[in-house]
Amino acid sequence: MEEEIILVDENDKEVGIGEKLEVHRQGKLHRAFSILIFNSKGEILIQKRPRSKYHSAGLWSNTCCSHPRSNETLKEAVNRRLKEEMGIEGVECQLKEIFSFVYRVDLGNLTEYELDHVFIGEFDGTPKPDKREVEDWKWISPRELRKDIKENSEKYTYWFKIILDKAEQSRKVN
Repeated sequence: MEEEIILVDENDKEVGIGEKLEVHRQGKLHRAFSILIFNSKGEILIQKRPRSKYHSAGLWSNTCCSHPRSNETLKEAVNRRLKEEMGIEGVECQLKEIFSFVYRVDLGNLTEYELDHVFIGEFDGTPKPDKREVEDWKWISPRELRKDIKENSEKYTYWFKIILDKAEQSRKVN
């Protein structure tokens, strides 16, 4: 059975559920989350999406992102997915939500239309990513990251660029 995700209105009120790929084909607003993990040096852990992803394949993005399932809370979802993708226990990072926002972007035959809840945490260990979920990863300083995004914007996911700007405003990212 295909994964079901939560459909919401712009106030994050649940209005139904839908099959993940079909929701993206139809461009329906749905609940999502993104995680930014920093280390004690202030570097951000970013990942490169594998070429097998159905959209934004091969692009660099935030530490982890996904959708809560129809039968789980946001807290359960962020902890589950961070462990599945990056091999990091959410409790190790003391994840906290810093903001949420709605964005919409046309990706050809798919549309990302998400109410994205953004979480941050701190972790100084070594991630153990699932190779099916993460092609590559690295720690990078916010300064280097902003410079590379300015010079190579096409190498990064649409939502990550928005998140980074908003996170910088919420948390003084140097």
